[in-house]
Amino acid sequence: MTITAPPSFLQSKIGGFPRPFWVLFGGTIVNRLGTMVEPFFGIYLTQSRGMSLAVTGLVLSVFGAGSLLSQPLAGWLADRVGRRGTLTGGMFASAATMLALGYSTSVQGIVAGMFVLGVVVDAYRPASQALVADLVSPEDRPRAFGLLFWGLNLGFSIAMITGGRLAEAGFLWLFWINAITCVLFGILVWRAIPETRPAVTASSGGFREVFADRLMLAFVAVNLAYTCVYLQAFYTLPLAMAGLGTSAYGWAMAVNGLLIVFVQPLTNNWLARRDHSVVLAAGFVIVGVGFALTVFASTALGFSLTIAVWTLGEILTAGMGGAIVAALSPPHLRGRYSGLYGFSWSVGALITPLLGTRLLAISPAVLWLSVGALGLVAALGQLALAPAIRRRARLVVGP
Repeated sequence: MTITAPPSFLQSKIGGFPRPFWVLFGGTIVNRLGTMVEPFFGIYLTQSRGMSLAVTGLVLSVFGAGSLLSQPLAGWLADRVGRRGTLTGGMFASAATMLALGYSTSVQGIVAGMFVLGVVVDAYRPASQALVADLVSPEDRPRAFGLLFWGLNLGFSIAMITGGRLAEAGFLWLFWINAITCVLFGILVWRAIPETRPAVTASSGGFREVFADRLMLAFVAVNLAYTCVYLQAFYTLPLAMAGLGTSAYGWAMAVNGLLIVFVQPLTNNWLARRDHSVVLAAGFVIVGVGFALTVFASTALGFSLTIAVWTLGEILTAGMGGAIVAALSPPHLRGRYSGLYGFSWSVGALITPLLGTRLLAISPAVLWLSVGALGLVAALGQLALAPAIRRRARLVVGP
């Protein structure tokens, strides 16, 4: 049978990837379609389990503590056990923990379940990033990571809408749907994606080798600064918009999802051909400017416009971080490098609410201008690292 090649436009957007990548892409969307519990954890704990706000905050912090362990542990497993086994095992463990949480009624059981869930729910990320780096050529990695970013946002946007409605019928539905999609993703990976992990040699340095890589550590530090900017959208922005009503934040954030779903696929291929560090730094600047402009926002429309600005910066960053990590990491340590990169996001999730709420208590202007300045600092740091990253990439890829 002769297979006709797709049109050149379509080929430039989505072509050139091996079949296992598309399995991973499809499984990611299925999994994100079922991600309905996490955004509603606070409401679930207070309304369904009758916990006070103080106890709810403690339980959620336990979840954050688990997530700190998640990325380094999953990265180590991806390199030692394999990408496929880590991804599948993380999905199955997430499904089991989701169901256990859904039926837990004691505070002790819920706290234990939340810690375990924090460890396992994002364990797929280092394995997924390592898989893409193994399967896709360096020049196509930004496009591949960008497509995965788009799929995550598409699935999550739909999940947010349907999850809110299903929660009215009972939160247990959300736990079951989330668990089922995790199992489906795990089975799909195990059945349709071959193991891509390079052979582990006795000389492999493990995390010692990762922590000895000063360029990688510097990149992680720059990314941590950026996370403290970007994650304000989920911690302090809702507080800043509280006076406009609870629905205003939801509608304003819908701008973020819509722009990513419709704009990002149009720019993905063009951005992939540009210097990764320059694009990433430009994204950092635009995200910082978008948050700085929040100083002038006082209505739902005004906040929506600032969200539109920093979303454009977020689109620029999509896929670039993963592509840089893949370029910096030796093949046998890709899981650990991805785990360290993911760890910076976990640390950022702990720092951001502490930093942001204290600055907001001083004044909104202090918060948003400080965040904007931090975005500029992150961009300058990324540009300073750009020559070394380019040299490392040439060494890995060759002339």
